[in-house]
Amino acid sequence: MNNIKAILVLGPTGSGKTPLGAICEKKGLWGENCFHFDFGVQLRCIAEMGERSKFFTDKEMNFIKQTLETGALLENEKFYIAKKILFSFLKNRQVTKKDLLILNGLPRHIDQAKEIDKTVNIIKVVQLECPPEVVVKRININSGGDRTGRTDDSLKKVENKLKIFSLRTLPVIKHYNKIGIEKINISVHTTAEKIYAVIEKKNSG
Repeated sequence: MNNIKAILVLGPTGSGKTPLGAICEKKGLWGENCFHFDFGVQLRCIAEMGERSKFFTDKEMNFIKQTLETGALLENEKFYIAKKILFSFLKNRQVTKKDLLILNGLPRHIDQAKEIDKTVNIIKVVQLECPPEVVVKRININSGGDRTGRTDDSLKKVENKLKIFSLRTLPVIKHYNKIGIEKINISVHTTAEKIYAVIEKKNSG
């Protein structure tokens, strides 16, 4: 399974990860077919399934809903849930080692990164740098066009997510320093198309 190549997109909530992943899946990247794994979207879809879910126990479903409500991370003892979600995605979408997986929202801390490394081969990390005040403005005006219907965009929840990102997720960057980190500055009006163009141009050929 770890023969599957992946690009990890890291950035705080509202920085444009999901719209970027959607474009990569639609257009491909560097001439390669892309599949966008958005962990947050996967969690929300599973939570909405409720009793229709055949792959998760009631206890797991309750934990997933609680995770979405609090913005908490999946710690080591619960990470098997994340792996179950990822494996299901790879199987259902028929992702092969010829494809390029866009990872968004996973891994979110060092221990998760070490586990993910056993599953996929992360060949590049794209870091979307977006300060908190810009994040809030982007979410308020829905810069990425992906916040409609979200119930986790209150100021309190956004601030909590930013705190967790700073404390737990940013250290993941150091874990992948040997691979190479491409940093892209995100402003209030930076579009996913602009981010995509930068990545495609810098790495093509």
